[in-house]
Amino acid sequence: MEEKENKNKKEDAKETINENVTEEKEIKKGNTLDDTKDKINKESNNIKKKVMKKKIIKIILVILLIIACISIPLALYIIDNGNPFVNKAKLQLQYTETSDDTPDGVYITDVSEVVENVMPAIVAITNKTLISNGWFGPGYGQNQYTEGAGSGIIVGKSDTELLIVTNYHVVEDASELTVQFINDVSVDASVKGVSERKDIAVISIKLSDINTDTLNSIKIATIGNSDDLKVGNGVIAIGNALGYGQSVTTGIVSALDRKVTIEEYTNEMIQIDAAINGGNSGGALLNSKGEVVGINSAKYSSNGSNGEASIEGMGFAIPISDVNELITDLINGEEISEGATLGIEGYMTNEGYGISYNVPTGFYIAGITEGSGAEAAGLEIGNIITEIEGEKVEALSDIQNVLYDKKAGDEVTLKVKYVSGREYNEKEVKVTLS
Repeated sequence: MEEKENKNKKEDAKETINENVTEEKEIKKGNTLDDTKDKINKESNNIKKKVMKKKIIKIILVILLIIACISIPLALYIIDNGNPFVNKAKLQLQYTETSDDTPDGVYITDVSEVVENVMPAIVAITNKTLISNGWFGPGYGQNQYTEGAGSGIIVGKSDTELLIVTNYHVVEDASELTVQFINDVSVDASVKGVSERKDIAVISIKLSDINTDTLNSIKIATIGNSDDLKVGNGVIAIGNALGYGQSVTTGIVSALDRKVTIEEYTNEMIQIDAAINGGNSGGALLNSKGEVVGINSAKYSSNGSNGEASIEGMGFAIPISDVNELITDLINGEEISEGATLGIEGYMTNEGYGISYNVPTGFYIAGITEGSGAEAAGLEIGNIITEIEGEKVEALSDIQNVLYDKKAGDEVTLKVKYVSGREYNEKEVKVTLS
């Protein structure tokens, strides 16, 4: 009986062990399935991440491609036409730093290399001026014109214009202006701005009127510093001498700061011994580096405008450093001031007349503008201005030169002679300019 019970116990124990083993197997099997699912999920997530990365990369590449398609044409446009999103820069004269190897103090002999480099920036100018509307007025007979020759220097180029500086007297009263370039092509031009006081003018030509070959053959002149000039420096003058075409002369700086009067205006100029003939006005005066240091403007000779100058080889040029700001304003179309006014009109008395009739030398006031500073200061017709700002008035230019550097609202001090009984008395008057 006991053996039977022991046998039953052994069988029960065996069944219990088998059940535990079966449970362990099932548990292990379950764990294996869970691990497999985890692996599958991880691999799925990795695949999704890779796909997402590829999509992001593709999107970034498409965006970069779009940016490139927009930016490259825009960059090319800006290079050709300037940035359309910013204000265009003010045109400036062209300056370059030059080597100090070339000595300024030598007399120039062979100038062929300098001339070859600069000549494309020099032009010939023809001024056609109307002098008669026919024999009996407009509509009767043919119009009569006179032609004058001059020179010019290419100093700038905008998006629409080529800009050339010359003398005011070269383009004064022009009915028609023609510019001839180095390749002998002629194009019509128009006056852009002038300063009669400084004898400077800027003329312009539409770029659309200039063919491609001409644009490729010309260049913009390089501006130097006339303040660096010394007496004895070698110089080169280029211009349209006598209207025959461009010619070259050489010489030296004879003097600096020479006061020269042209049409009642006095300016300080460079005196040179290089030949300056009719037609050279407006041309370039160059230093040994080929930089523009002056604008040829006048020539005194035995047949010139000054009877006292009887020595040949006495030419004059406007120092470029005195007018570079003025030229910059003119090429940019800005308004310039030619000075302020006293509000009077009249004429100069001369010393002979003064000696004969005891009239002081000075400016005789023949008219006063209503509401002017002269009227407010108590000036009267018949008064004679003998001094302005401490300088004697011996020519009209003595007054003009002072007024040119003033502006409306400035005050000047005058010494005035006025009649008192049978003699002239003197008084000091302060006048506010208008």
